[in-house]
Amino acid sequence: MSETETVYRTSSARTGKMMIIMLGICIVGGVIFFAMWDYWLSEPPPVVAMMSGAKETGPAAVATGETITIDLNFVQTPDGFTDLAFNALTGEPGHNPTINAAVGDKIIFNVKNQDGGFHAFGVTPDEEGFSGIVPGSEVASAAAPLKEGETDSSEFVPGEEGTYYYICTVPGHRELGMVGEIIVGESAGPAEAAAPTGVSHDFTVNFVESEDGFSDLAFNALTGEPGHNPDFVVNSGDEVTFTAANAGKGFHAFGIVASPDDFNNSLWGSEIASPTAPLKAGESGRSTFTAGAPGTYYYICTVPGHASLGMQGSFIVE
Repeated sequence: MSETETVYRTSSARTGKMMIIMLGICIVGGVIFFAMWDYWLSEPPPVVAMMSGAKETGPAAVATGETITIDLNFVQTPDGFTDLAFNALTGEPGHNPTINAAVGDKIIFNVKNQDGGFHAFGVTPDEEGFSGIVPGSEVASAAAPLKEGETDSSEFVPGEEGTYYYICTVPGHRELGMVGEIIVGESAGPAEAAAPTGVSHDFTVNFVESEDGFSDLAFNALTGEPGHNPDFVVNSGDEVTFTAANAGKGFHAFGIVASPDDFNNSLWGSEIASPTAPLKAGESGRSTFTAGAPGTYYYICTVPGHASLGMQGSFIVE
């Protein structure tokens, strides 16, 4: 009877090498995961926010009151986590200033990352967490934050009375102190359109776009060029005529709206063409309307997505 021979499929040396390789994969994966921690914890999907009790913000309100400019700096202790705040650390003058406003006021935030770290900004009605950010109030994001020394601006127009909160939207930073209150009181009164003034204005805008057709969309001139997205100022009750010409290659349409995000609701019969029947390259159109209630409005390309790519400017009614 022959003796049974034991055959080894591997060796202790090969097993050790395999364990080292697996350990290395785990370490590298862990480094990548934690390096992108802010990304994994950034704004949750709408259904998750709803289940957590986040309030719906709705479209931005129309500015009908005063314009309030606020300068806010992200500041923090040298260790980066003991104390995070706006403008001054806890106990110092100017710490997380309370902002008082009325319904319809336009609050302009000039935000700067002063002391390092990575930060982002937004306004929310929620008493905790980083959900429910009001559209248009954002500066940067948790996935693409402001670095040290960087600045940006945003706007917030409260549409209802109550308490809102300006926060750092990087997860955890609000809890570490980067939060301040916005106390919104009653409006001085609803803005009403004036009677026709008999004054007429004729404005002309051209739809323009970068060579690739999507990296920069604008009116009259591209970003950084003279005449880029000019402001138009009229009085309530003035007659306004806009002529819009498509000087680009794509398809465009025009309208005055309460918010750049509200491209479906042009005001006062101001629309020229439409997203379903837009102006083609070389075409133009005209609309005449009476300026309504005082406030800050926006002229935009009403083709979905074009306003967010840059085709928007301010139409101010005084």
